[in-house]
Amino acid sequence: MGMTDVLIVGAGPTGLVLACDLARRGVAVRIVDRSPAPPRTSRAKGPNPRSLEILDDLGVAEEVLAAGSAPLPMLKYRGRLPVAEADPWAESAPSPGVPYDRGCLIAQWRLEGILRDRLAGYGVHVGLGREVVGLAQGRDGRDGGHVDVTFAEGPAGRARYVVGCDGAHSSVRKLLGIGFEGTTDEDQVMVCGNVGLAEGALDRTRWHQWFDEDGAVMLCPIPGTRTDWWFQAGPERDGRGRPLAPTADGFRRLLARHTALSGDDLTRAELLSTYRVNVRMADRFRAGRVFLAGDAAHVHAVAGGLGMNTGIQDAFNLGWKLGLVLAGHADAELLDTYEEERLPVAARTLELTSERLRATLEAIRRPGGGLDAAITSDTSGLSVGYRWSSLATPQARTPAAADPQTVNSLPGAPAAGDRAPDAPCVDAVTGVRTRLHRVFAGPRTTVLGFGPGSAAVLREAAASYGEAGVRTCRVYGAHEDRAGAEPGAVVDDAGHAAAAYGTGTSGRTGTGTVVVVRPDHHVGVSVPADDVRSVRAYLRRLHGAGRSTEPSPGMVDAVR
Repeated sequence: MGMTDVLIVGAGPTGLVLACDLARRGVAVRIVDRSPAPPRTSRAKGPNPRSLEILDDLGVAEEVLAAGSAPLPMLKYRGRLPVAEADPWAESAPSPGVPYDRGCLIAQWRLEGILRDRLAGYGVHVGLGREVVGLAQGRDGRDGGHVDVTFAEGPAGRARYVVGCDGAHSSVRKLLGIGFEGTTDEDQVMVCGNVGLAEGALDRTRWHQWFDEDGAVMLCPIPGTRTDWWFQAGPERDGRGRPLAPTADGFRRLLARHTALSGDDLTRAELLSTYRVNVRMADRFRAGRVFLAGDAAHVHAVAGGLGMNTGIQDAFNLGWKLGLVLAGHADAELLDTYEEERLPVAARTLELTSERLRATLEAIRRPGGGLDAAITSDTSGLSVGYRWSSLATPQARTPAAADPQTVNSLPGAPAAGDRAPDAPCVDAVTGVRTRLHRVFAGPRTTVLGFGPGSAAVLREAAASYGEAGVRTCRVYGAHEDRAGAEPGAVVDDAGHAAAAYGTGTSGRTGTGTVVVVRPDHHVGVSVPADDVRSVRAYLRRLHGAGRSTEPSPGMVDAVR
């Protein structure tokens, strides 16, 4: 029985992002799904700004944006008549530090298709019709540990690690006996599906929302189609007030009841489902060599659109840690930081989405209220950080019980654990325009050096770790002498990088600043360039002692 490094169970967005991230690191990864064909669901409406940054790192953001559309303004009705319009993104625009100021509308099956194609480029394909029915963790002297996996049909498998990305009803979580505490609100019910509407029946540049006292219907056009729409509505109910199962005829009756359309305008309905508000979280995200990510670890209210996005961000947190441990660079304890960092984020997300749901239910009681009440800066994903993590420097650490979103930091400078800002810049050697997130892209830790004083630290980091997954990047100020600039160095021609990282004018006068950025774009350390010890200690924790080790086989940067 051959051993694979990582077996991923579940081929939705969470599993596919993790598989892509591991495959490009040269990790032997296998991904399976119980469904006999790639599933099509009518749920997630697309990535938020933080997920777009992750998809950009994986090299697929441009394709996702081309296949999708920008979020649409919302047209709200009461008693069949339009009463208000809201565009939650009217005032927002990309900024130097935030390239994606809004998410992207795209059908989940289309996003999954793009990720499967990217994964196939690494020679990895989803094993369909493979249902996991048994997990047994073993240990022997030769491989240090493994998980034996039994499938409902076909030969068993063995992996060094298993990750359950198999949804709210996760078989992996149940096999581990991990609790999934929380609530299901039987009163908060929505029927969903993909529907066809007669061409021209509704303006496809708007997300239409009818909220009446006795029910609601929402119709949002599906990008890349001519006549397909996402349909969501309050359910029909029987004489005892119990929700009825969704049907095409039921959808037609709901349309006729709440909108100016006739039932005949609905030409077909598919992927029908009933959504109940579940707010649940696994009591742990790891048992030995098995991890949980995405809906397998946490489910919450749909308000704010954070379900799929939180899963994608789980995957991006776990992937680099598994990669460094499997490559022999980091100790296995690094894997403890996955739950340490992501469980508090999941708990906060449960609170945030429940609060946004309450705000939305309150808003729609009044004419003109709508789903824009669910959208806040918190739902962008950009403010999520890990300041409480043991991977943040000690002075920045706060108790895990503290609200992870609200720990103070110095103005202008991201604290250890925060998302590393983007900034437009210029390649110091070629003169081609680029940006810091492009520098970070690919499966590596990045050491940024601001100011001439940073040169020695960058040289040492490159010599010790250049072959072990670390890249160095000197960030020159616009007026600095860049004779002898190394390939990969950039010029901060407009000063945006210095502003984003709080380095001020240290480039010309002070000691300079060194910032270590983790492979998931979070700040590891940000210190004066003469604090070599902190930089060494951080790199040693992630990348080992710094011998001139060979890179893990097949490690490739995202193709651009």
